Amino acid sequence: MERCPGCGSKRIISDYVHGELFCGDCGLVIEEKLFDFGPEWRAFDREDIDKRARTGGLLRYGKLTKGLTTEIDRYDRDIKGKAIPVEKKAEWYRLRKWQKRSRMATSLQRNLSIALPELDRMCSYLKISTNIKEECARLYRKAAGRGLVKGRSIESMVAAVIYIITRQHHSPITLEELEEVSGKTKKDIGKSYRKIAQGFNLKIPTAGAIDYIPRLAIKLNASGKTLAKATEIVKKATELSIVSGKVPISVAAAAVYLAGHILNDENIPKKIEGFMGTTKSTIQERYDDLKKYVLEGENERYNEKRPDNDR
Repeated sequence: MERCPGCGSKRIISDYVHGELFCGDCGLVIEEKLFDFGPEWRAFDREDIDKRARTGGLLRYGKLTKGLTTEIDRYDRDIKGKAIPVEKKAEWYRLRKWQKRSRMATSLQRNLSIALPELDRMCSYLKISTNIKEECARLYRKAAGRGLVKGRSIESMVAAVIYIITRQHHSPITLEELEEVSGKTKKDIGKSYRKIAQGFNLKIPTAGAIDYIPRLAIKLNASGKTLAKATEIVKKATELSIVSGKVPISVAAAAVYLAGHILNDENIPKKIEGFMGTTKSTIQERYDDLKKYVLEGENERYNEKRPDNDR
């Protein structure tokens, strides 16, 4: 960070009205010809900004043309909505045809034209946020550009990209979920995942039980207090080393159930159910472990009965 040459203060103020950069403590003018890189116009609300801005929207890697394209209307109307003269319709038809052909000129573009809609479908089904979907699209474009997608199905590569990016954002999607939504086996998705990871030398973080808690809490419609309590339970269980080697999803689900029963969260059912490829009997075992060791010595209200479970 820039310091004042006079007093050494870090409180440097930029005055774009006078074009000066000066110290906020001693008042020394550091720069007299400061450039303002902002717009030359002023706007006072969102509507004014939209009207005066001369730039387009952000790049959308999830779109084939990244959102930077000009569409030739198939309804044969000009910008004012008037019908195109008959003698020009043939010319418009040729332009429209060549525009479509230009988008599919290379094998990479043809691959993306199939992969990106498939990515959009999977992300919509799995309720993945837009920013994560954009990162998935960017990684897939890089993988396709390097030729890593050759020899593997598009669905398995898209699923592998989702698996990698969601793990990096600590909101992992399981292979069982990806298998269901993509129609490909876990083995195929795993091979595609390893191919991309090795191709880019990626270090994928290990998914822990805490990473699964938010998604499970949303599925169960748990309250914020339940979510916080479940996170606390998992942290304490990790410190006590009683969940080492256990499936993270089962630990997370057991923690959410236990936290809900402790706090009497009405949205948490009394009967334990299976989640994301984990059986309810496994979750029940983790529930009993957490209740026995983590809550040992706490208040009596934590020592509730084991919930009924239909096995």
